Amino acid sequence: MSKKQLSHIGPSGEARMVDVGQKDVTDRIARARGEVVMSPATFELIKAGSIKKGDVLTVAQIAGISAAKRTAELIPLCHTLQLNSIKVDLDLDPNLPGIIITSEVKSSGKTGVEMEALTAVSVAALTVYDMAKAAEKTIRIGNIHLLEKRGGKSGDYLSEDGDDHA
Repeated sequence: MSKKQLSHIGPSGEARMVDVGQKDVTDRIARARGEVVMSPATFELIKAGSIKKGDVLTVAQIAGISAAKRTAELIPLCHTLQLNSIKVDLDLDPNLPGIIITSEVKSSGKTGVEMEALTAVSVAALTVYDMAKAAEKTIRIGNIHLLEKRGGKSGDYLSEDGDDHA
């Protein structure tokens, strides 16, 4: 391939699931990050554990882990993967104000775990919104991106802020 091609597009332009049957099993790691930005008042409610629905950070963490495990059910062309490890961290950041969410997903397989890491962050962020929406409707979710991927044929990737370890 001299030019980059989209792996999920067939020769006639049809959507397709990539055949990974001939690929080698390698250790795979992906890390992702996102932010949930809110008012200082909502930030303080979450920090104090005063949101009526309960412990926002713990519920969002569990939601992110669960989502990573179900990525293939949510994203049509993703492979079902055996995941070795899923880590989701939610850190309160008064400078946003809000929450920085990071994930790390590990697997030994024939395809990467980037989508699982990104899905974990996305669903954790949506869960924060759901838990806190009664306090504030203007919460913003953003800056969801891949920090790092390791393993596989396409090699390693590290974003500019990839040194923020999950």
